[in-house]
Amino acid sequence: MTYTVKEIFYTLQGEGAQAGRPAVFLRFAGCNLWTGREDDRDTAQCRYCDTDFVGGDKFADAETLAEAVAALWPGGGTPYVVCTGGEPTLQLDAVLVDALHARGFQVAIETNGTRPLPPGLDWVCVSPKAGTELAVVAGDELKLVWPQDGADPEALAALGFRHHFLQPMDCADHAAATQECVRYCLTHPRWRLSLQTHKLIGIP
Repeated sequence: MTYTVKEIFYTLQGEGAQAGRPAVFLRFAGCNLWTGREDDRDTAQCRYCDTDFVGGDKFADAETLAEAVAALWPGGGTPYVVCTGGEPTLQLDAVLVDALHARGFQVAIETNGTRPLPPGLDWVCVSPKAGTELAVVAGDELKLVWPQDGADPEALAALGFRHHFLQPMDCADHAAATQECVRYCLTHPRWRLSLQTHKLIGIP
């Protein structure tokens, strides 16, 4: 299988339960909820994405791509790769997961949860989008960008995730969104606050 990858980079995980952990980010091109074109944003199922996932480089097979990921790990510790997008389940498959495992990596995914997952993943983070149907209803981490019209945290709280996070929407009134998340977490203690710490400290 040929993979189209927007970018691969080494940084610290900025969000959620793994915040602060060194990781290689493997960002796949393409998404099933938005084309990535600004002209299409207003009619997309997901309208608030802050990530460029259009275009990228082609990798001929899983081994070649896994080698490119492994080349960025500096050595030591437990190698960790975060497969993201766009929507990584459009391309991530068991063959690539196995190739990354063969190089010692723990393999995480950040997904919108609308498509089935490949087997063998070590960490599953789902970020639900209002108006979509979840195909993934259990995992390690549920991270809801909020406030989000049509998305009720309590309707999601009963799903089979170990960690529940509210993350303030990156919008024009980010301060107000943050305060809404803080208030909700204080009154619904199942939920924890997730901040985009990579943006706060100026790293990728």
